[in-house]
Amino acid sequence: MIRPVNFGFNAQTAESNAFQIKQADQQAVQQKAQQEFDGFVSTLCENGINVTVIEDTPEPHTPDSIFPNNWVSFHDTGDIFLYPMQAVNRRLERREDIISQLEDNFAAKHIIDLSRYEAKNQFLEGTGSMVLDRENKIAYACLSPRTDAEVLKAFCDYTGYRAVTFDAFDQQGKAIYHTNVLMCVGSAFAVICLDSITDLYQKLAVIQSLKSTGKQVIEINFEQMNKFAGNMLEVKNNVGETLIVMSQTAYTSLTDAQRNTLSVFGKLVYADINTIETNGGGSARCMMAEVHLEQL
Repeated sequence: MIRPVNFGFNAQTAESNAFQIKQADQQAVQQKAQQEFDGFVSTLCENGINVTVIEDTPEPHTPDSIFPNNWVSFHDTGDIFLYPMQAVNRRLERREDIISQLEDNFAAKHIIDLSRYEAKNQFLEGTGSMVLDRENKIAYACLSPRTDAEVLKAFCDYTGYRAVTFDAFDQQGKAIYHTNVLMCVGSAFAVICLDSITDLYQKLAVIQSLKSTGKQVIEINFEQMNKFAGNMLEVKNNVGETLIVMSQTAYTSLTDAQRNTLSVFGKLVYADINTIETNGGGSARCMMAEVHLEQL
């Protein structure tokens, strides 16, 4: 997780991210975001989750660096993927020193750099663009200006993943910018806003894929999606317990029945990150780049 020093509304990403809303005093936004970040990390640590916190740098200016899952992913094969980012100022988030720091504690074998696709204006923004079912090697992806089918194929060719692609739209008919705001895939469940997938055949293909891999499908509506209820992440803590991490906004949006169903699969853990969500257009899952590398 990246502790922010210059967090704020990013005008370069706002055109394709309908979840972003600019609040007036951006200096106050940074201060509040830092408080929310620290509170979120504390909540994770209190629940036994091992968190590697990296300090952001003042320069270059990277207002979205708090969302590292878009530029890097770590895999149990020892592979580290670097991704092509649409916004120019988000490309500056890729930092070799972060990789080097992690290599002190984790076994990394190969770095696969897909950022070359930026030269062709083709993008794949990590586990924002893809929701990975790592156990079954399936990459769910809603195609958008930030999620290109050719780059997705390159990822799948390298990893052996199978892509399940579809188109997804919000209530205004705007393409949803990242897959991980509309769905989350856990080891035995999936949270998804099926209403956003308007093509019936695509919707059925997604449902079939989820059910064929043993997932219980928990459907959320547009209002819940807009409150980041799709932006969850299943993790394990240091004693092997399964936790389902989300924001307080997402947790509050769920019905009692949905919470009860999710609680069967893991303990629900949440924190208040409202300022980050409002200005950044991302939530809890986006803030966590989970490390599947073998620990040294």
